[in-house]
Amino acid sequence: MIVPSIDIVAGTTVQLIGGERQVIDAGDPMDALVRLSMVGEVAVVDIDAARGEGDNKELIRKMCEIAPIRVGGGVRTADQAIEWLDAGAARVIVGTAADEALLSRIPKERLIVALDARHGEVLTHGWRRGSGRSLLDSVRRFRDLCSGFLVTFVEREGRMQGTDLDMARRVVEESEPTSVTIAGGISTPDEIAELDALGADAQVGMALYTGRLGLAEAFAAPLRSERADGLWPTVVVDERGVALGLAWSSRESLDRALETGRGVYQSRSRGTWVKGETSGATQELVRVEADCDRDALRFTVRQKGVFCHQGTRTCWGDDVGLGRLDRRLREVESSRPEGSNTVRLLDSPGLLDAKLREEVAELTAPDADVAGEAADLIYFTLVKSVAAGITLEQVEQILALRERRVSRRPMIAKEDE
Repeated sequence: MIVPSIDIVAGTTVQLIGGERQVIDAGDPMDALVRLSMVGEVAVVDIDAARGEGDNKELIRKMCEIAPIRVGGGVRTADQAIEWLDAGAARVIVGTAADEALLSRIPKERLIVALDARHGEVLTHGWRRGSGRSLLDSVRRFRDLCSGFLVTFVEREGRMQGTDLDMARRVVEESEPTSVTIAGGISTPDEIAELDALGADAQVGMALYTGRLGLAEAFAAPLRSERADGLWPTVVVDERGVALGLAWSSRESLDRALETGRGVYQSRSRGTWVKGETSGATQELVRVEADCDRDALRFTVRQKGVFCHQGTRTCWGDDVGLGRLDRRLREVESSRPEGSNTVRLLDSPGLLDAKLREEVAELTAPDADVAGEAADLIYFTLVKSVAAGITLEQVEQILALRERRVSRRPMIAKEDE
């Protein structure tokens, strides 16, 4: 599959030829991230930090909060790597500073080793100096210390003249079972598909920014279908992963979905259609993923209203759980039915805070009905969130960011500090 890249110089998305000459200024990295993250993890590289010419740390910290990203560029110590993981980076990329002592201090499953090579020789100092070390020797050296390699063929980087498939094959063979991402010169869907068949992902930058490759075209390159019409079954889920229904996708519908950021599908009888265009039950597209066999898709969406034509949230009826409770509370806030206790709580912040304190006390009592009191506390907490304009999705995103932290603060009660 593809890994879109965002290279940053002085707060701007850029594309360089050979790591040196800037040929594209693509603007705000945040805008690029929102678009590119719809197809999965995005590689974000701080070129300034890699060159030792400043950094874009604060900007990239904010990007960690928006979408899963791989952060690289200027990571030269284990403390710097862990700082990025604590900030919410899905994975951290360590380049020329990589050695056994440093890598052993970073969680292996969150670590990618970047090997930038020109004609088989690993480069250092922002691609400006040769190291005398062989690319394949370096793969063998580090393959048991990381979860993946990012291998860039610098002589091809930014030139869109094709990547080195023969060397990519050798890298994959030497790296097993460690995953491999290849960068440098990739410019066609066929190359992406061939790399995928070899067992490598394709990191793509220049071809996307110049329009040589469309985002949907690049994403769809490894996909296949056993159907005569070439369609892909598409499981549609909400932002909490609850299945809403089954649809079908084509290259055309996928292209429109990624271009517009909406739920767009392919009807087997009516052609391409946009969910909610007539009913108002629209979808905001969050992410598109391919399954392990590359023959089915999953669309993660923010669904407005119901999904099913029979008036239910899903094609299997109404859902249950915290997502349903959160939506019901928001509906109450909007419609404000007479006599509703939820409305009373929303209109009485003091009462709501008192109920929260009361439920915490009851939950922590020695003889507490833990399940019942936890349910009460969750209800009042969600009411508090609704009153503050905070969604359950936002709360879950914060929990996900905290799960990615490597450093842990001591669990001490504040009164004991």
